[in-house]
Amino acid sequence: MHSLSTSFILGYHGCEPDIGEKLLRNEQFRPSKNAYDWLGSGIYFWESNPDRALDWSRQQLIQRQSISAAALAPFVVGAIIDLGFCLDLVSANGLSAVEATYSDLQNTFQYSGDDLPQNSGGEDFLNRKLDCMVVNYLHQVREESGDLPFDTVRAVFMEGERLYPSAGFRRKTHIQICVRNPECIKGVFRVPDRHFSAKGI
Repeated sequence: MHSLSTSFILGYHGCEPDIGEKLLRNEQFRPSKNAYDWLGSGIYFWESNPDRALDWSRQQLIQRQSISAAALAPFVVGAIIDLGFCLDLVSANGLSAVEATYSDLQNTFQYSGDDLPQNSGGEDFLNRKLDCMVVNYLHQVREESGDLPFDTVRAVFMEGERLYPSAGFRRKTHIQICVRNPECIKGVFRVPDRHFSAKGI
């Protein structure tokens, strides 16, 4: 929860080609507001990882299983992002803030008699309803208290198969950025083919 990180990073946003072309013409990104978003509501980017953005875009098209989606190619837009005031979940301060927020939220739900949502979706917790609620609640509490709002949220996710037996490294490990303040997106660019690996992910 600080501005100590390197301020400017390159982020990569997977999307459909028509949306990507609009973004390259300086149309606004649309924030994601799903109940299962990993870092709460905002605009999502893969930090320094165009291959993962491409893979995510490809998987979204496959999941739709429609003729129109099958005819589309996955697309990635690059962006220059100023992290600004960042809720950085790679830092002790950021993690402590989220942990304390969970305790407050848990007390609220216990008082009301309701059950907190849970993360689900296998070992990687692909459906993160609890995490999403906790992060969004942290933003809400800060807003209601008049505290400085976070511009971005940043976290590392260990995801995918192990690279080899008992490895501590996983195939889809990545850093994800959730931009809450669109002013932090300083520019967008078309990603050159040479920036992608030969085989992708």
